[in-house]
Amino acid sequence: MLKILMPTIALLPLTLFSPHKFLWTNTTTYSLLIATISLQWLTPTYYPNKYLTPYTSIDQISAPLLVLSCWLLPLMLMASQNHLEQEPTIRKRIFITTVIAVQPFILLAFSASELMLFYIAFEATLIPTLVLITRWGSQPERLNAGIYLLFYTLASSLPLLIAILHLHNQMGTLYFPMLKLSHPTMASSWTEMMSTLALLVAFMVKAPLYGLHLWLPKAHVEAPIAGSMLLAALLLKLGGYGIMRMTILMDLSSNNLHYPFITLALWGALMTSAICLRQIDLKSLIAYSSVSHMGLVIAATMIQTQWSYSGAMILMISHGLTSSMLFCLANTNYERTHSRILLLTRGVQPLLPLMATWWLLANLTNMALPPTTNLMAELTIVVALFNWSSLTIILTGTAILLTASYTLYMLIMTQRGTLPSHITSIQNSSTREHLLMALHMIPMVLLIFKPELISGTPM
Repeated sequence: MLKILMPTIALLPLTLFSPHKFLWTNTTTYSLLIATISLQWLTPTYYPNKYLTPYTSIDQISAPLLVLSCWLLPLMLMASQNHLEQEPTIRKRIFITTVIAVQPFILLAFSASELMLFYIAFEATLIPTLVLITRWGSQPERLNAGIYLLFYTLASSLPLLIAILHLHNQMGTLYFPMLKLSHPTMASSWTEMMSTLALLVAFMVKAPLYGLHLWLPKAHVEAPIAGSMLLAALLLKLGGYGIMRMTILMDLSSNNLHYPFITLALWGALMTSAICLRQIDLKSLIAYSSVSHMGLVIAATMIQTQWSYSGAMILMISHGLTSSMLFCLANTNYERTHSRILLLTRGVQPLLPLMATWWLLANLTNMALPPTTNLMAELTIVVALFNWSSLTIILTGTAILLTASYTLYMLIMTQRGTLPSHITSIQNSSTREHLLMALHMIPMVLLIFKPELISGTPM
């Protein structure tokens, strides 16, 4: 664990002391190197916890997410190069420092074996994200978005702290491998129900559950590209990961606590897919599509079966790569036309034909075309939910249908149609952008051949 964590922290002095000429080269190269080393976490093993130290432990659920978070750091740096071109060097340094500062906390949150450390890391990721949105966003509304993000997260995470302390009082330990061995203490009394609710709601806001999701579209629309990628690919997964970790400690079905969450998640997947069809803002559309995908993940984790956990795991990883790629594509459009409105950026396929290929690939992955891992995950989740209750097929089926339709709507609106009259000249797509898209796409294609790596089952 330390041989990834220490180099990640050492990226900070590298950013501050690199000569201006090699700033981007150094940070991107070294973060790619760290991402390569992190692949060792995917090695199959018979032991439940790889690399078990007093503070961190890596198992089948956290390893894919850790590798994903290491992999996305160089991609975030690559995506941010263009819009920081005009800034003075010191601001570039501060920006890269902010992006890198989130990374150690995310790594800690995904691998912490102690609940309190997990809570601290979970909350610490909020601060650099907030700085990214409120300082480097592109419009004055970013302050409003920052306030939304801060207060949604704070209001939900204070009960979580109290619930963790209550759990510590009861069990005498917060160490995960110990908590797994003990019986779920969450009895059917009123206090236990409240503490279970408190443990879950913080992650439901982060994930986000429909109804608690209002901060997400705002934050995504106002964030710079690195902030959007970070939010969509990693911080949303922190919510899903937290739910998967917490549900081992409780018996939800004893007090019927899983019903409202499953209902809200599936209904939310339906509703946000329908909202996507009415969006005029490209980034907002992608943000709402994240809500609908994470709704499936929440519903799957609530029924607590092997199949549903596996499906949730695969969907989280594939959605992390897919939505991050979609945000990068939206950003390439935005940097050329300086507008996110779908009507003003339509018909760019004849101008940027190679970008249109990436658009097609990303959209097909987003709507879960076979043989992508997205399809495998959605099928696994739908089957698990259908086995739990056959009525859910109506909700999940409609949601998948709507997902396909809004994805095609997004593709047709951005690529086809007549070119708006105000686009007279548009700059070519750069090699950097194609490399960025390729680095999102290659892992997705490779995972089709070996989905066991991310399925969360012991290998």
